[in-house]
Amino acid sequence: MASDYIVVCVMFFIALGFVGVALFVAKLVRPRRPTNVKLTTYECGEKPWGGAWVQYNVRFYLVALAFVVFDVEAAFLFPWAVVFKKLGLFGFIEMAVFIFVILFGLVYVWRKGALKWV
Repeated sequence: MASDYIVVCVMFFIALGFVGVALFVAKLVRPRRPTNVKLTTYECGEKPWGGAWVQYNVRFYLVALAFVVFDVEAAFLFPWAVVFKKLGLFGFIEMAVFIFVILFGLVYVWRKGALKWV
């Protein structure tokens, strides 16, 4: 049983060493000729104007977080649906609690007005 962990640890350190060596070799062989043009911010082919620090409305972030929450929910619902019969009543109750928590979060965000686009 301990030998299984040793194999995993050895593979982890081999992968870590490979990444370290690859990054070190890449740093040695890459060309390094910085100029003012190369160091400017690149924005989809457009010349940058104004400051880089722009304040966005917090609703952008709240909608993005709500999207991530519901995306994660969908990622958990699919495997649950595949093994639903094996889980039985316990699995159903677990998922009902999970969906209730997610829906409670949706109602909270909705009542706070984060989903209203102004």
